[in-house]
Amino acid sequence: MLFQYQSNTRMHFHKEGKKIIIVSSVFLLIIGFVGSFFFPFLTIPIIILCLGLLILVLQFFRDPKRDIISKNHRLVYAPADGKVVVIEETEEPEYFKDKRLQVSIFMSPLNVHVNRNPVSGKVNYYKHHKGKYLAAWKPKSSLENERTTVVIDTGETEILLRQIAGAVAKRIINYLKEGDEVTQGEEMGFIKFGSRVDIFLPLEADMLVNVGDKVKGNLNLIAKI
Repeated sequence: MLFQYQSNTRMHFHKEGKKIIIVSSVFLLIIGFVGSFFFPFLTIPIIILCLGLLILVLQFFRDPKRDIISKNHRLVYAPADGKVVVIEETEEPEYFKDKRLQVSIFMSPLNVHVNRNPVSGKVNYYKHHKGKYLAAWKPKSSLENERTTVVIDTGETEILLRQIAGAVAKRIINYLKEGDEVTQGEEMGFIKFGSRVDIFLPLEADMLVNVGDKVKGNLNLIAKI
């Protein structure tokens, strides 16, 4: 069963997109002006096209402010918006080097791409890996694509998060570093243009989502530990 916790959803645009939004707006304005000047009979279609493209850019960088109502160290919130594509017991080779419960959330270009801390605690591990840009939904992308790995110690257990670049996403941004004390629900990073986030939980975690579920960061619970 998928639990949802509604919270404040104030909307603004993410700081990582400000430059792109400005450049895109100027570029589309020029295209619209030049196109309408040389092809006046296509003025309306050109304007509609330019506005549509601008809306897509704005949608990608939207950053809804979602405040978790009840923070709880035993509850794991979704760290990203997207579709749950994997829930399986697997070997985690980088940090734990043992079996963990992996949950993977795939973010399409239409999803909000802000990544949030699913739990509160201390960052025990951080590493950025250069790599390939395979389609993010492929299982081997977790170990072969460009990615960052973060481990958060809740005080009772450790949760590993892995941001994975995709075939379109070429830039992973993570604001955390080892030793940081993080708060559940606060922003941890951003991935541009389609990507995936893996969460590695203890085997005894009680799953609250199923493969195929669509989740939203800070609004949906992934598991109870």
